[in-house]
Amino acid sequence: MHTGQHIRTDAGSSWFFDAGRIALDFAHTGGFTDDPDGHRSRAQLGELLATPADLDEWLSDHTEPIDVGATSRELQDARALRAAIARLAVAAAPAPATTPAERTAVAAGLRAGTGRTRPAPDDIDTVNLFAALPDVPPSLPGGRRRAGANRVRLAQALSSVARDAVALFTEVGFDDAEADGRPTRLSRCSAADCGLVFYDSSRGGTRRWCSMQRCGNRAKVRAHRARRAGA
Repeated sequence: MHTGQHIRTDAGSSWFFDAGRIALDFAHTGGFTDDPDGHRSRAQLGELLATPADLDEWLSDHTEPIDVGATSRELQDARALRAAIARLAVAAAPAPATTPAERTAVAAGLRAGTGRTRPAPDDIDTVNLFAALPDVPPSLPGGRRRAGANRVRLAQALSSVARDAVALFTEVGFDDAEADGRPTRLSRCSAADCGLVFYDSSRGGTRRWCSMQRCGNRAKVRAHRARRAGA
């Protein structure tokens, strides 16, 4: 399995976003809605799974080729899993950095996981239900034959996504008290109008942006303009 995908926004633009985990990538195919105050317009993502064929293509690209095409009902089920993972990610992620001090702490990899909320039991049940199904079996490349079928069933691919979500949320937790002031690898884009959630796998845990192509580059341009204006 590999992470990263081109995201379409409701405005029609496209950009590459690597959320760092397959489960988070899946959540950002259109199920991620985290703008309760109407201030994070960049968190509104376009729908990548509009048809069953879109689901087949996404799972084939990120897991293994799917044997039989998805049905409309399976697309609905996949979107239910996606929405559950997205809500759990919002609950587990720290509150967005809003002050210069908080943004400095994020940049230094020192910001602890604060401002998180309790997950909804129904969302946990949904993820656990899909994770309980057989997943895509691991295999080593380079052999002369392949054990099992050459292609996987859609339910297996969704189970692999759900199991990654279980591993992710078990690692990062949901409770500020359990974090005990320790930094968390689950983070948010530092742009005030974005806040997309990603898993920070950088060595120092200092990733700040959803993408340098998008929010990171915009922040660098603004900082450059501010320096020129103050010169």
